[in-house]
Amino acid sequence: MDEFDIETVAQPDMNSPVLIEGLPGVGHVGKLAAEHLLEEFDNTLISRLYSEHFPPQVTIEDGRTQLACLEFHAVDLSTPLQEDEQESGEAIDADLLVLTGDHQAQDSTGHYRLTDSILDIAAEYDVERAFTLGGVPTGELIEEYSVIGAASSAELIEELSDTVEFREDEPAGGIVGVSGLLLGMGERRGLDAACLMGETSGYLVDPKSAQAVLEVLETILDFEVGYESLEERAEEMEEVVTKIREMEQGPAPTDDDLRYIG
Repeated sequence: MDEFDIETVAQPDMNSPVLIEGLPGVGHVGKLAAEHLLEEFDNTLISRLYSEHFPPQVTIEDGRTQLACLEFHAVDLSTPLQEDEQESGEAIDADLLVLTGDHQAQDSTGHYRLTDSILDIAAEYDVERAFTLGGVPTGELIEEYSVIGAASSAELIEELSDTVEFREDEPAGGIVGVSGLLLGMGERRGLDAACLMGETSGYLVDPKSAQAVLEVLETILDFEVGYESLEERAEEMEEVVTKIREMEQGPAPTDDDLRYIG
């Protein structure tokens, strides 16, 4: 296999779609958000990107194997996906080019070359703007979810400042992986790009943070999406969080325990 191998599945009509990247990262925030868009709107798988920079493995679903890859989907924001529908596989008029997958590159060189390949594909579809989605760790369990932004230009920061919180020198250490490189390398190609990062503990998969990021994206791109499935996942994770908090705090003292407190 070549360093990068692109499999074209479909060629839908797209007029300068917005690129949305959601790959695995802190709290799986970006991945959850991108996959939720695919669950909620009519979409078409248009290509798969394979690379020797991905882990040497296949995923398995119902016994069927799939070589590690990234997937690009064309998404029509005007057509919600009904509960009984699946991906049609037919060409659609697309508003978004959504990038998802289970892996990022395993080394620094791979990250750069992978991002270059992603930008090549985006250029084929005349993408002029991109939003990368991810999480920023707080190191503690949180109740209120803020979304922090970073952008490739001062003009884009000004445009988004009413919707996204831009903080000085945050996130500390910058943005690692494709989510950051799409901004840095995209700027060199004239691509307007911003990263939307939901605050998350960093300990667990975080559907609430993914919803917070999507709510910001809704405002920016002017669309509406339902959150029922994300909210159900959030309830499941809340049970896990409750158990963690109970473990951290320890069991409440009983009457017998209290008798020995001098």
